[in-house]
Amino acid sequence: MFLTKLALSHYRNYEHVELTTDSNVNIFVGPNAQGKTNLLESIYVLAMTKSHRTHQDKELIGWNGEQTQLHAEINKRYGNCKLDLSISPKGKKAKINGLEQKKLSNFIGALNVVMFAPEDLEIVKGTPGIRRRFLDMEIGQVQPSYLYDLSQYQKILLQRNNYLKQSFSAKGSPDAMLDIWNEQLAQYGVKIMKKRQSFIKKLQQWAETIHKGITNNTEELRIRYAPSFEMQQFEDESVLLDQFMIKLTQVRDQEFRRGVTLVGPHRDDLLFFINDKEVQTYGSQGQQRTTALSLKLAEIELIHEEVGEYPLLLLDDVLSELDEYRQTQLIRTFQQKVQTFITTTGLESVHLDQLDHASVFHVLKGNVSGRS
Repeated sequence: MFLTKLALSHYRNYEHVELTTDSNVNIFVGPNAQGKTNLLESIYVLAMTKSHRTHQDKELIGWNGEQTQLHAEINKRYGNCKLDLSISPKGKKAKINGLEQKKLSNFIGALNVVMFAPEDLEIVKGTPGIRRRFLDMEIGQVQPSYLYDLSQYQKILLQRNNYLKQSFSAKGSPDAMLDIWNEQLAQYGVKIMKKRQSFIKKLQQWAETIHKGITNNTEELRIRYAPSFEMQQFEDESVLLDQFMIKLTQVRDQEFRRGVTLVGPHRDDLLFFINDKEVQTYGSQGQQRTTALSLKLAEIELIHEEVGEYPLLLLDDVLSELDEYRQTQLIRTFQQKVQTFITTTGLESVHLDQLDHASVFHVLKGNVSGRS
């Protein structure tokens, strides 16, 4: 997968910009707050139809525009592809090769990306919500049906919570309606849990090998799925559904008292262990950083395994955060294999001598100049 052209209109601090991005490595260099990260974000938005930095789509629209338009041209294994995404206060419109997609889930997956930024360290040491978002975004890229199941689950969860709150305020516990919500919640919840378990299992296989390489076989990384309640097995969906329903019955009285849904994928977590010690709690900063790096490199291989092509790699001011050894490991991984986009405040933090066919773009006040 190779991005050859990127064009933006009224996107954040860019009024209009059009770039030829046909090098293996494309580096955006310039002072802070000039728009470097916005360029990487726009590629991410073209892949996922949403930003990794904000939940408010209106923030993506430039001051002088009524809508923002993003365009990309991609070389893929089965031919060339043109992507267009427009975002306005009225919503989003997405096109693949000029054909409008009725569902955004049909658009997601046409372009695959892996983003690595300093804040990704929070995947390891941050809140469970950050790890759930990580799972949702990455699984959604390779399994668009996951996004549909997740959307349906979230709608049912909202309605069920509203029902529980109303019942709480009425100081009653009418159960018949809740049984209906339970069945629907469990139906979609089980689908999400099975896909998360499968994804984490594959991620573990890649991350374990990569982590051993980075640490010269001195550390063993384990990733464990931690659902909101203990599951005996994940293979049989009907058994999993029964377990989910039983757990909902067990916490029913507590949910009525608190007015909120207490079990389900919205309360899942992801745990990391190095040599059997939990990284979130007991890992050093170096171990946490290496775990995050191993995760991102594992994502690259997992996406390649799932879709048959390597994704784009977006490195947002991350090379300066890595010591020389980790930076070398990262460069060796993507060199000659993954088209990579890098932002940096200065080229001194990038080992240009290790990069082949790199293009350098200079970014200043929303303007991008030349390649060298």
